[in-house]
Amino acid sequence: MRGRHADAYSMYKRGTRDYINAYDKEPVRSLNGVSKEIGNPSWKRSFLYILVASLASFLYGYHLGVINETLESISNDLHFNGNTMAEGGGFLGSTFSGLIVDRVGFRRAFQLCALPMIIGSSMSATAKNLWGMLLGRLFVGTGMGLGPTLATLYVTEVSPAYVRGTYGSFTQIATSLGLMSSLLIGFPAKETEGWWRICFWVSAVPAALLALFMEFSPESPHWLFKKGRAADAEAAFEKLLGGPYVKGAMAELSKSERGGEAETVKLSELLFGHHRKVVFIGSTLFALQQLSGINSVFFFSSTVFKSAGVSSQSANICVGIANFLGSFAALLLMDKLGRKVLLIGSFSGMIVAMGLQAASASSLVSSSNEVYLSVGGMLLFVLAFSVGAGPVPSLLLSEMFPGRIRAKAMSVCLASHWVVNFFVGLLFLRLLEQIGPLVLNTIFATFCLVAVIFVKRNVLETKGKSLQEIEITLLPPE
Repeated sequence: MRGRHADAYSMYKRGTRDYINAYDKEPVRSLNGVSKEIGNPSWKRSFLYILVASLASFLYGYHLGVINETLESISNDLHFNGNTMAEGGGFLGSTFSGLIVDRVGFRRAFQLCALPMIIGSSMSATAKNLWGMLLGRLFVGTGMGLGPTLATLYVTEVSPAYVRGTYGSFTQIATSLGLMSSLLIGFPAKETEGWWRICFWVSAVPAALLALFMEFSPESPHWLFKKGRAADAEAAFEKLLGGPYVKGAMAELSKSERGGEAETVKLSELLFGHHRKVVFIGSTLFALQQLSGINSVFFFSSTVFKSAGVSSQSANICVGIANFLGSFAALLLMDKLGRKVLLIGSFSGMIVAMGLQAASASSLVSSSNEVYLSVGGMLLFVLAFSVGAGPVPSLLLSEMFPGRIRAKAMSVCLASHWVVNFFVGLLFLRLLEQIGPLVLNTIFATFCLVAVIFVKRNVLETKGKSLQEIEITLLPPE
């Protein structure tokens, strides 16, 4: 192995461009990396590594939900109320995720993501006062901000093109499983003293597994090639795709990536330069995702179900099941219908769902039917969201961004996600009190309609295309 590293280094010193040109001479039968003679590479080769990366999304979902069932107990013990420190940490983590990936690669970045989650969970589990809990949530939030970005980018770069959408859906399924796990584990918290500490200790286990298993996972060949480590990129492709596909994958990679050119991507270039349009599309998609009202639905679900005579525990289970079913549907449909179709269908379904919730708050609906419309609209909204608006934006944008800017551009877009998320959470209750559910739900439905129009006009379909084909054909040359 050291010999291969030495060969790659000497080749880099002589000029990585010569090494790349050798691949350019290789015949590539198709742009999506599939040869008609040998068919698609086996999905099994990369499957386990996708599951490992999805642990980051599982942790994200777990820490989103762990406060829900334990908040009353924590509040009694520590007078803790709220989750804004986690949101602040999430903003920091997502902002610097691109810089971290570009510097150290995905394997080390995942381990750096797991570390603050282990530390933060331990601090929260042993907290004796409010400040201990807040500091723990800040550490956890930093890992939460890193996790979704890393998982999406890694899955995008190591998956064969023909199953990339399916594998991309794994991150959303992992998030919903994490959310449901936190709710199920948190059920005894109200009856059992100190159980909330167990809930935080439990989350340290998958974080430790993520750090451990990433040590045995392959690095992204795209990152390796970009760093001038072409021989290591070959070895990674062989591990992910199999020997017969290495030359074709490397030849295709050389057409778009510029190996060995360690260029620094500046923020001004992303916001005002050549790729400003695709960054704008990404940031707008994430903003519309949050402005659709999904957080208000999760936040308000227990209250709505309680009015229907359903306990908060049962309400959380119902919402969790709807979220999981939608995520599973996305897994089945992502590579069949395509990203753009799922986005349009998802936001359209959310318009209908918000319409039902708005109607339930109007004077035109009898009190006996109000609850059914509200509950039905809420579950339909979660289902529709998890089919498209939830999983698609991060996957779609990680596919559309060129390799040179992919990590940093994703971090910029996800930073906008956390900012909008914070303000929606901050203003939701005030707006609900001042303008009422009818007007507020109508506003959310309007944002969903804006999202449908925006997707139709600006989003490009990436289904079945390799990352290099997308970069070459869908983005204008510099």
